[in-house]
Amino acid sequence: MTVKKFKLCELVRDLEVEIQGDENCVIEGVTTLEDGKSGHLTFLNNPKYKKYLSDTTAAAVVLTRKEAEDCPVTAVICRDPYFTYAKMASYFLPELEREEGVHPSASVHSSAQVDKTASIAPQAVISKNACIGAHVVIGGGCFIGEGVVIGDHTVLHANVTLYHDVKIGKHVIISSGTVIGADGFGIAKHAGVWHKVPQLGTVIIEDDVEIGANCAIDRGAIGDTIIAKGVKLDNLIQVGHNVQIGAYTAIAGCVGIAGSATIGKNCLIGGGAGIAGHIEIGDDIMITGMTAVTKSLRNPGIYSSGVGGVVTNKEWQKTSARLHRLNSLTEKVKKLEQLIKEMIN
Repeated sequence: MTVKKFKLCELVRDLEVEIQGDENCVIEGVTTLEDGKSGHLTFLNNPKYKKYLSDTTAAAVVLTRKEAEDCPVTAVICRDPYFTYAKMASYFLPELEREEGVHPSASVHSSAQVDKTASIAPQAVISKNACIGAHVVIGGGCFIGEGVVIGDHTVLHANVTLYHDVKIGKHVIISSGTVIGADGFGIAKHAGVWHKVPQLGTVIIEDDVEIGANCAIDRGAIGDTIIAKGVKLDNLIQVGHNVQIGAYTAIAGCVGIAGSATIGKNCLIGGGAGIAGHIEIGDDIMITGMTAVTKSLRNPGIYSSGVGGVVTNKEWQKTSARLHRLNSLTEKVKKLEQLIKEMIN
């Protein structure tokens, strides 16, 4: 793969930054602050990594004005180092070879509409009445179900599955292994036997959404499952039927969202959190990792639950034993309170 090289001034074009040092230094890649590879770009955003700043040998560091005072190399001074680094690092993304048109081994139904600028990779399947927009990339082995609509400039990596009638917006990125539009977990028990409840809705993914690898987003039972504009989903996330996720919410890996939950705009949900069905989470709410959300949260803020920080197994066993005795202890306290009241009276 060809090594890309840029002058620093080229990487910061159109960004609100100030260069302290050599704006013409050549950058050929990115590095961590502690590794500090010569000729590479790095950044300082988390204070715990500042200890590596004074010894870094990177060509340039993206940081705030306050941290720039201790920077021994060229500094890119800005208000938001992580965002600025992200924009600069994007120049070094590998350019994948994508040829317009349909690969001979792909299967495209005669009724499907595929824009001439789209790229359909080997072994992909495009079903009846599907509509593929301009500059869409369909990776190898993808399955596009009947009636699916995919907006312009969307990218599906290899082996993504879209069930029938799913609607995908523009500039969406979906990573490998993700399944969108499978039936939701709808079952009704009658006479001791589980019976399937038809899942008659679909899934709507709006523009600029990014979905990680091996996610499962179920179709709605009656209405639709909706992922709004700009949402970012990490890997291994389960989204149940009729869930609605508001614009620009970001959800970390291994989160499970039960059916008909509603999540507002600009929320942050930490890894491993579990969200019960039929509850509402308002706008601008942060839920920390491993939190169990069993009731609606409507006021902005940070919410947590579950076990505290990691401890030794011996200490956890003691704590667990005490938790199991909590009910009996509570009853004893109630009796003592009653005795004290009787003594006072």
